[in-house]
Amino acid sequence: MITININGQAREIDAAPDTPLLWALRDVLGMTGTKFGCGIAQCGACTVHVDGKATRSCITQIGSIGDKKITTIEAIGATPAGKKIQKAWLDLEVVQCGYCQSGQIMTASALLASNPNPSDADIDAAMTGNICRCGTYVRIRAAIKKAASAA
Repeated sequence: MITININGQAREIDAAPDTPLLWALRDVLGMTGTKFGCGIAQCGACTVHVDGKATRSCITQIGSIGDKKITTIEAIGATPAGKKIQKAWLDLEVVQCGYCQSGQIMTASALLASNPNPSDADIDAAMTGNICRCGTYVRIRAAIKKAASAA
């Protein structure tokens, strides 16, 4: 058994230490908000926060987590940056198919938490590698800017 802190709760996971965090979340804990996309950390669908940093859960082994704090899409709205990002996402109707959106929101929330007033270049750098098959990149950028300007 491996104990990790997910969304503020200690959770025991009966899995090998080399199990990807993504599969521990989805298959063991039933937390399906974090999506499987590519399995090689190239698409961003599986992004979660590990100690506040956007992290690809498909390549992060649960044995490497230790006492770090994991935040998933299920709890991002409880953070100041996550709440702003989620509101902006809804206000601007960013989502089309929605598959990539949990990863997009997690990455955008980490950006806003570390840089409350990101430039276009900052947004581009942070969001690079988060793929949206529907091409909602313009709305994603607008939502990040809206969230950054929210009081």
